[in-house]
Amino acid sequence: MNPVVFSSLMRGFPAPCKKGRVTIGPLFGVSMSLARSIATVGSFTLLSRITGLLREMMIARYLGAGTVADAFFVAFRFPNLFRSLFAEGAFNAAFVPLFTGSMTAGGRDAALRFAEQAMAVLALTLTLFVVLVELAMPVAMLGLAPGFDEVPGKMALAVELSRICFPYLLFISLTSLQAGILNSLGRFAAAAATPILLNLTAMAGLWALSPYTPTPGHALAWGVFGAGVLQFSWLVYSLRRAGIRLRPVRPRLTPEVRLLARRVLPGAIGAGVYQVNLVINTVIASMVANGAVSYLNYADRVNQLPLGVVGIAIGTALLPLLSRQIRAGETAAALDSQNRAMEVALLLTLPAAAALMTIAQPVITLLFQRGSFTAADTAATAPALVAFASGLPAYVLVKVLAPAFFAREDTATPVKIAAAAMLVNLALNLVLIAPLAHVGLALATALASWFNVTVLAVVLRRRGFFTMDARLRRRVPRIVLAAAIMAAALLASRHLLAPVAALPLGRLLLVLLLIGVGGVTFAAFAHVLGAARLSEIKAMVRRRAR
Repeated sequence: MNPVVFSSLMRGFPAPCKKGRVTIGPLFGVSMSLARSIATVGSFTLLSRITGLLREMMIARYLGAGTVADAFFVAFRFPNLFRSLFAEGAFNAAFVPLFTGSMTAGGRDAALRFAEQAMAVLALTLTLFVVLVELAMPVAMLGLAPGFDEVPGKMALAVELSRICFPYLLFISLTSLQAGILNSLGRFAAAAATPILLNLTAMAGLWALSPYTPTPGHALAWGVFGAGVLQFSWLVYSLRRAGIRLRPVRPRLTPEVRLLARRVLPGAIGAGVYQVNLVINTVIASMVANGAVSYLNYADRVNQLPLGVVGIAIGTALLPLLSRQIRAGETAAALDSQNRAMEVALLLTLPAAAALMTIAQPVITLLFQRGSFTAADTAATAPALVAFASGLPAYVLVKVLAPAFFAREDTATPVKIAAAAMLVNLALNLVLIAPLAHVGLALATALASWFNVTVLAVVLRRRGFFTMDARLRRRVPRIVLAAAIMAAALLASRHLLAPVAALPLGRLLLVLLLIGVGGVTFAAFAHVLGAARLSEIKAMVRRRAR
């Protein structure tokens, strides 16, 4: 983090962003602290997505895309829904600005007292919630996956696996609070590494426990439970290394905690609209066909690689920066940060979306088609990936625009917009499921995300909180054109290189060649068209290396 910003935060005063601002060259014009934060979070998130893909590859090999896989994916999605809504989503969106404000107004001690009370209330609330859901799990599963009742034993298996997985919610939510503290202090690495622990622990559980459990799904569920404990313990250790010890205190609804709760509750749906849409897809997919839940999950996992690396990195780094700039009255700096973050997002996600849409089949074949995962499963999963990928830029742009509301302590507006987006998603599900089956559900999610980001942008513009500057208006169409040319090159190359797949290690070689063609083509045309200059990228890399 920028040492001027960090030292100012630690003293409890607003950071002098204008005078202390260090640029990284003409590429994006963002502060060095934001660039380093995005790079740090992005690097660890990339590792987490890679290990996540390895985890999904193991799941595909052990579980395939049938009854056990469907049951586990629903069991795992259940705590992840509430984690995305109340922990990583709305909670962090509300907690980070309040924690930063407490530190600015009252210093480090006041901010930590607020964090201790927030953790105590969160722990008590979630413990009660977990116990309640564990008792009501059979009823909850009827709501989440009603179609499972049509397959003998599938509903009972989903209930059993869900009861093992659901306590993960408690541990990961407390982990997210600790991550919010570290992120507010400019320490992004430890928190960004926690998903890696989940993936490694889940894989270890699947490998080590499968011989001793009724199904591989049980082994995987216990691995998830263990990962929650490990992630929480890791951030306790990381906070202590940073000189922070959160004492256990008696839960009290202090004015600050009440304010936090008021901002979390309306923001829950707004911050987690993507996950909510996936849950809606799960409910409907459970009634489509055996394996439909798995097809959507595997496709979404591949789509999550660029989404996580870019979206989570930008959203995590942008919120604390915007909070500081807005509190300091630096409106122009905040608008510049948003524009440059959007430029980064589009420069990375548009080519990623174009690539996934054109080479979905060889990617799914390489990653999953082995063991219990058949060629028929690949044929069903690849079109879902194409549909999900069409919304990839929108998923990430939500992460760019939503912090503009959260940094101004407005969580009500995004929830209203997200509620409308969910209605759009539901309506599109009902329209598209008949002609496209599970692929229609993925396409509905993508279209609803584009609706969400469009309305967010319109509302921000009307309030004067977002305006595309001349640089962004000039570069966006050039990025789009470069991505379109890359997609055409990939389509042609896919047909020309198809015989490579028959060679030893042919699947891997084919995908690597296609990635090479796509990367070189996009880089070349982005440079020629002026979407991004090679000299600017080199300047950014040189300055980051100093």
